[in-house]
Amino acid sequence: MRIIAGEWRGRPLAALGKGDMGAQLRPTTDRVRESLFSALAGGRYGEPLAEARVLDLFAGTGALGLEALSRGAAFATFVDDGRVATRLIKQNVSALGAGPRARLMHRDARRLPENTDPPATLIFLDPPYGRDLGGSVLTACAAGGWIAPEALIVWEESTEQFPPAGFTLIDSRRYGDTHVTFLTAE
Repeated sequence: MRIIAGEWRGRPLAALGKGDMGAQLRPTTDRVRESLFSALAGGRYGEPLAEARVLDLFAGTGALGLEALSRGAAFATFVDDGRVATRLIKQNVSALGAGPRARLMHRDARRLPENTDPPATLIFLDPPYGRDLGGSVLTACAAGGWIAPEALIVWEESTEQFPPAGFTLIDSRRYGDTHVTFLTAE
């Protein structure tokens, strides 16, 4: 895995190794990430990367949030409760020198504390497939002040997802066995 474009273009990310089967750690492939970020940069969703505050939920390796930082996001908060994921995110943030623009929270995404910082304008949501976690996590994050009004949410799952109350569906795309649903916060 590598950073595809921007400030850190071509820089490698830490290898997954044996992964973490219990946490269903499965990083977004370079191909899907490239398609996803091409869609984000295409103007259809405005300028979601420029100076964005990113919330990368179920961050895994941190590849989505780090790609956003490489392409102009101002700050990223990475949330994952897996030991392997936390180690990989730390390694990747360190290797890219992203420390001043990144925060790692070793927590369950459903149980974040109240947010005291500016809310996120771009949210990546990539929960373990098939466990019906995405909607409840979005609802909890919105209630905790983590999501800015009109924020763009990029939700990866194995099937198309439907927005919970307080969110509006704006697009859905399929990349192989990955469905990406784009929402906005109301």
